[in-house]
Amino acid sequence: MNIEQARFNMIEQQIRPWDVLDPAVLALLGAVRREDFVPAACKALAFVDTEVPLADGQMMLAPRVEARLLQEAKVQRHETVLEIGTGSGFQAALLGHRALRVITLEKRPALARAARENLQRAGLANVEVREADGSAGLAAEAPFDVILLSGSVAEVPQALLAQLKPGGRLLAIEGHEPVMRAVLVTRQGESSFAKVELFDTVAPRLEGFAEPSRFRF
Repeated sequence: MNIEQARFNMIEQQIRPWDVLDPAVLALLGAVRREDFVPAACKALAFVDTEVPLADGQMMLAPRVEARLLQEAKVQRHETVLEIGTGSGFQAALLGHRALRVITLEKRPALARAARENLQRAGLANVEVREADGSAGLAAEAPFDVILLSGSVAEVPQALLAQLKPGGRLLAIEGHEPVMRAVLVTRQGESSFAKVELFDTVAPRLEGFAEPSRFRF
């Protein structure tokens, strides 16, 4: 496989058509080696428009979803980011290239170890992987400029929104199959939040988050 041609095709045929048009994001996707964050047995899937299997039955989000979330987060160089659901560490690596600091939480020990090794090999000294249940966030080190959930939840917990700085943004994929939507929530004041629906997609569940009934009486 011609790796660079496959990377180019991923960007031009999957990511750009999904309204990822920010030149800096596209350049970053061309520079960060996604294949180094994919399990050895799945190298052939590194640039395919699909989720990639990880250890313990977990999944790596499809490239176009990762890219769109990164673009919508609009991370700035002075900002601190909390990611929930490290997976392979690829999204954390992308965030690390744009942020001052990234803390990423992974519940499963095997994934946390692998992601830490992947990020160290990639030279991302400003990204810290912590083995922890991310469903409650990281209140002890809040507030954050950006919180990114790298997986889906039924709904975003208020406890996470409370960990945003004023003007801070949270990105998540909310809902139940077959209808989920990526959302951007911006903190406007002490208890004021603005929510925008970005795009429809389906993503694997993050562990530890509540599953409220879809039927309310």
